[in-house]
Amino acid sequence: MILQERLKTIEVILGSKSPRRKELLSDMDIAFQVEVRETDESYDPNLSPIQIVQHIADAKLAAFPSDEFADKLVICADTIVLDEKGAVLGKPKDLNEAKEVIQGLSGKMHWVYTAVSCAYQNQFIRFVEETQVWLNNLTEAEIEYYVQKYQPLDKAGSYGIQEWIGRIGIGKIIGSYENVIGLPTARLQVELKKIFSI
Repeated sequence: MILQERLKTIEVILGSKSPRRKELLSDMDIAFQVEVRETDESYDPNLSPIQIVQHIADAKLAAFPSDEFADKLVICADTIVLDEKGAVLGKPKDLNEAKEVIQGLSGKMHWVYTAVSCAYQNQFIRFVEETQVWLNNLTEAEIEYYVQKYQPLDKAGSYGIQEWIGRIGIGKIIGSYENVIGLPTARLQVELKKIFSI
């Protein structure tokens, strides 16, 4: 039996409103329902970036109490982007900030971390996946074209690797491509198989 067959027998909940995570989980041939709950995403600024992203993923999972969701597999995730100096790059507040962020990443390497927190029948899986991404030097015109034509305001780091900017601007990545989109699918498959002893 493969994981996908086993998951047909239980209800799977994706605790994320991200259309990219929804698409990636669908691409894994896993049937699921989306349920988003209000979550306090504040964190202690003294935490490391890996601790921050795991803390937020855990907070999202905590919004699904185990007594109510014990027999359902709940999957939650959070993604952060760090520039080459280790500064956390969140979602930009406007297009000008998006342009500034992309300009700062242009011609340099940055990190993307996605934390995943899952629960099923009081079993828990928690992990953080790291991907290194090198963005080629982009011209001001290319950056302007991207932020005007696409929607960078809902994306950590101000860009989506699966969009035009990724097609023309990514020079190299080390690690999971799907992780940069928002859900490390290969790692998730491995970790969920542990829960179900597959």
